[in-house]
Formats: sequence, C-alpha cells, structure tokens
Amino acid sequence: MATLYEEYTLCGVGPDTNLSNSGILGIGLGKDVDHIIVTNSSRAVTVYKVSDQKPTGSWTVKQGQMITCPAVFNTKSQEYVVVTDNKVIRVWKEDDVNMEKAFKATVSSDVLKVMAASDSEPVVLFSCGAVMFLDSLLASPQQAIEGVLTEEEFIRWSTVVKAGHQLVVLFCTEKRGEHFLYAQRFNPNTVVKYRFETEPGPFAPVSFSATCRGSNIHLQYLFMSGSIYESVLPLRSSVSEAGAVQALPRSLCLSLPLGEQELTSGAAVVLDEAHAAVVGFPHPSAGAGKDYLCIWNKHFQTLQACKELSGTIYSQIWCYSGKLYIPHGKILSVISFECQKSSLAAAMGKLKQTNQSESKSCNLLSSWTALPHNDNINAAKVKSRMSTRNTSNVKSPVTVDQLIDHIKTAVVEDVQSAAGEFIHQAPQIDLQLAAGKVAMELVSRSLTDDSFYPQRVFLQLLDTRYLCYSVCPELLSLAMVKRDFQLCQIAFQLFPDIPEAVTCAYLKTILSTPDSEMETLTLDTESLIFMKEMGRAQSQKEEGEQQNGVSSSKQQRDFLSMDMKCPVGLHKGVFLNDVLQTAYSDKSLLLHLKDLTVLQVMVFLQYLHFLYLKYSQDLHKQIRALRIPSISQIIDWASLILDAHFTVLAVAPEAKSLVSDLHKFTRSQVKLYAELGKIEGSLQSLKKPKSTDHSDMYSIEVIELF
Repeated sequence: MATLYEEYTLCGVGPDTNLSNSGILGIGLGKDVDHIIVTNSSRAVTVYKVSDQKPTGSWTVKQGQMITCPAVFNTKSQEYVVVTDNKVIRVWKEDDVNMEKAFKATVSSDVLKVMAASDSEPVVLFSCGAVMFLDSLLASPQQAIEGVLTEEEFIRWSTVVKAGHQLVVLFCTEKRGEHFLYAQRFNPNTVVKYRFETEPGPFAPVSFSATCRGSNIHLQYLFMSGSIYESVLPLRSSVSEAGAVQALPRSLCLSLPLGEQELTSGAAVVLDEAHAAVVGFPHPSAGAGKDYLCIWNKHFQTLQACKELSGTIYSQIWCYSGKLYIPHGKILSVISFECQKSSLAAAMGKLKQTNQSESKSCNLLSSWTALPHNDNINAAKVKSRMSTRNTSNVKSPVTVDQLIDHIKTAVVEDVQSAAGEFIHQAPQIDLQLAAGKVAMELVSRSLTDDSFYPQRVFLQLLDTRYLCYSVCPELLSLAMVKRDFQLCQIAFQLFPDIPEAVTCAYLKTILSTPDSEMETLTLDTESLIFMKEMGRAQSQKEEGEQQNGVSSSKQQRDFLSMDMKCPVGLHKGVFLNDVLQTAYSDKSLLLHLKDLTVLQVMVFLQYLHFLYLKYSQDLHKQIRALRIPSISQIIDWASLILDAHFTVLAVAPEAKSLVSDLHKFTRSQVKLYAELGKIEGSLQSLKKPKSTDHSDMYSIEVIELF
C-alpha cells in the first residue's frame, strides 16, 4: 500500500518558451533534510526551507555567465559548490552574500556535474568521463584530465551512490544508438563498462534511478515502451573486472500502460524495494489529456496511489526523505508519501481491517451463546430490543466523499452542520488528510455561488491546524473578497507559507477598507489589548512625569512634539500588526509592495512611524500581550515601503510633510546613537574591575567622560 498526501508549492518555475523544460537544472539536499537546493537554468541557486516553503538564501551569477550543473552542498566543509560556464568551479558559504566574491577556480576540461553524498568529499565528473575528488582537483585546477569516453560518446545521466564509506559513481552514455553504463569505484580505483540490452523498436532508456541495498547497487531504468528494468551491480569489484565491455544483466520489474497518446518523455524514481513513482505515463483508467503522478507496486504490478497534476509535466522527479519534488505548469510541488510493507492483499486493496463495530458484534454474539437454556426466550426479547435501539440510534459516520457530495448541492446551513459533525467525529489521522479536500470543495462552491459562504466551517477547519496556504491557496483570496477579516487574521497567525503576493493583497485590502467598517467587527480581547493599552500607557507616562517633576531631555521633547495620535482605527491597527509579523522574502515582497497606491503607502508609513515612536519610548514594554510586532519588524517594513515607493514619495506634494517628519525622526535617532557611541569606551571601562589599595577605607573615585 502507498499514500500520497496533499501537495504544496515550494516555488515557481520558469519554463522555456517551447514548454519542453521546467527551467530547473537540478534539486539536491542542503545542510539537512529540511533544506533543498534548487538550481535553475537561468543564473540562480536558491536554498529553501521545505517546512516553511520559504527561501533562506539565493545567489546569482553575472549577466552573460551561465550555471551549467546543479549546485550541491558539501557536508564536510559546510559549503556550496556549483560550476559556471562548464569550467569555473565556485565554492561559497551560506553567509556569503555575493557568489562573485567567493572562491572560484578554472579547470582545464569541461565539467559535466559535481556530485555529493552525505559526510563524503564531493566528486567531479568531467564531460570526457573522468572522475576526481573535488579537493584533489582544486589543489591543482589546471592539471591535465585524461578522458575515458570514446569518440562520439556522450553522458546522458549520472549519480553517486554511497554505502558505508564506499562511494560509486554511475553514469550512462550513448553512442550511435547504443547505451552504456560506467561504474567508477574507489579504493581500488576501477572503472567497469557495461552495455545495456536494447528494446525492440526505437526505444531508449529515458530515466534512471539508483539505490544501494545491502552489498549491491540496484539500478532501475525506464524505457518509453513503458518497461521498467532493474540491474544489480556489486558494490565492490575486483581490478580484473575492468577492461572489456560487459553485458548488463537485467530483469523486468514493471510494464506501464501506454494509453492512446504518443508519449515523448517520462520519469521514474525508486521509493523503496517494492514501489516506484512515475510521471509522464497515463493513468490506466483516466481519460486523455490528464497528467498524473502514480505510485506503482513493482512486485504485484498494481497501481497503489495517484494524484492529478495541473499544467505541463516536464518529466522531472526527485525524491528526498519521504517527499517527492515535481515541477509542473509554473510551480514546483512537494508531495509527501508513505509506503507500507508490501503484501498481495494490501496491493489488491483487499486487506481486511477489523473495526470497532465488528469487535463489539463478536463480543455480543459470544455473550448470547453462553446464556443458560431456560433464558433463551428472555434473551431473545432483550436482543430484539437492543437491536432495535441500536438500529435507530447509531448513525454511521459520514465519509469525506459523502461530505464533499453533500457540499456540492446542500444549503449552507446543512453543510455547516454536516461538516461540523464530520470535523468533530473523524479520527485525527483521517481529518488531517481530509481537511484540505473539504476546504477546497467549500471554496470552489463559494466562488461560483455568491449566496454560499460557510464561515463557521472555515473557522473550524483552521482550528484543526491541518490547513496551510498551499493546501488550499484560494481560501485567503475568497476571505478577502468577502471582507472576512476574522478568518484572514487567524490564517495569517497560523499559516507559515503565505506568499508575498497574498500578503500584499491582504495589506491592500486592509488599507482600502474604511475604519468605520472595521470597527463593527468583533475581535477577541487579546487582539485589541495591545492597541488599547498603547494609548493608555502614553497618557499615564506623561502624567507621571508631570507629577514627579521629571524634565524630559530635548530628544524626548522632540518625540513628544510630534503627532502621537494613531493614524488608523484600533481594529485596523490589529490587522496591520498581523501583517507585520508575517514571514516574507525581501526580494519578492519588494516587488509586490509597488502595487500599493500613494494614499495607502502614506497611511501605512504613518502607522509604522507611530509604532516606532511609541517603541522608542519603551511604551510597548508596559503592555502584556502575546502577539506584538518587534522593533526590527517595524523598521524592516518601513525600509521596504520606502524602497518600493522612493520616487513617488519624493515628488508627491501630499507626502512632503510625512517624509519631512520621518527625516527629522531618523536624524534625531542617528544623533542619539552617535552620542552614545562617544561614551561607549568609558562605559566599557566601568565593567573592568580595578585594584585599589584602599579596600578598608572609604573613598570616592571620579571618572571623567569625554
């Protein structure tokens, strides 16, 4: 048995104009299983944290340069490695901002690929078939490289397999219609060449996948005829095996259905000993024009799980740590999977599972057979009454498919009742898988039926914590159209994967909604406490300073002379605070912030100015609230807004006063920090203990601050 879970989007892809390629050169593991390196064919290497669906670092090469192989992570040195323009090897660390300033070395021969395995030195595969360890190559980059391939022979696929401390580099080549496999082993250093058996007709292997099990390497390869073969190679080999070309023994693992359409490409990857994931080949019972990801059981030739994929399939698939990475359409999707132990009953979908009701019925039957003979009549009466009561009172739980069918036609009140009952009664494991399906069906009908909007069910689904943006992308867009700020607020607090475009759309919706409309909304006390206490704390502080006769410094008087009134209503401030605490990527957010109008930019900047002014007086420290924006978040957002609208703010007459206030405030802050910097050395000297000869006597020490 196998299960495919809900997919989510990791990033967008940039397909070529002919739509034959996704634009992704390769995907590899980063510093751990939660970090993935995506190398695209333009000029960029980006590292993503998969659990957050957010980039953690991105590096590009100059215009005119080209990345020619996927980047890898060297786990031994904690560095990234990539090749540009076929001959330039670049090495950099995660905290390096510019790849151009990192280490680079030009080698004497074209590099095809750099490959890395965990806790091992990366290996470099040259286009001529030579293999070297990265350290050995960088020690003398211009050393001569001896070719391995014959004339007109070129490499089509390569990988590195590791078992224990043993590394084996595998690469497949083609020459005049013939296909070969090279196995490069180390200690001893040997290369063994094998010849693939050919398929009848014009078929060639189009996809390869290699795994190590025990003391053998299992290579599986897919032909466009739909056949998946497996060849088994020993992990270690003797020197005597090198030399002559050997036949590559193979066995047929799986025959995929071809359907009626002509297939041009496909890809398969091994999941475990019994299962393989396939894209590019049709679903055996689906109509034409639909593309699926399918998991097949190779032992029993059965389809175990499938998921329809939208958009163009590029016949690329990667598998790392229980997740499949598949580019299709304009996105790179991540799909978690699970494969259970293979058995014939499970593969045929006939594995019997004893449920609770069957167990109860068995216990009831055994208790009746144990009754004395003279109690048979009474027992029959009691049994009859129990059967009648159980039949009338026990209601079968609704399945997710039944609920979805009900959502399509029932009125909103009935849908909310049925969905609420399903959420309350469904086991947590089933609910985790069903939450996304139910949410998508509810959103789909809400978008086509203006009178249908089950807000209560949406809030219940959010409360399960089983939803995120990528599971149901249109939920937040629907909530913004419906002006459902309560749902948006909860989603922004819970979802870790909200795209920057949606964040800006929500910000625009908040700023364009009148305060009078928002003030009618009912918010929880925790959400409002920060905004309410902000004004109250300021008035109490000013009153206390007047009563105590404390004279504020000129810096503080400058702060207080500015307008301290909040430029937005309390409720709008609450929603803006949620936006400030949302995760984002600077580069992506900056692009979408340009969609804001001048008026919206001014209101938002005034609010950020107001918050920063309050924080400068430490008023936020007097307020006990769980969710409040940090001072760094406020500064970062203000900087991004100014960067996105610098030209507009510089020339717009209505922005002159605001920009002048921000300039004065920033200048006063810079002056304050400059003054503090002057006495930093003297303050540091106070921390140093000084020896004194008057330990038993009273003394006064004078410290001069310059």
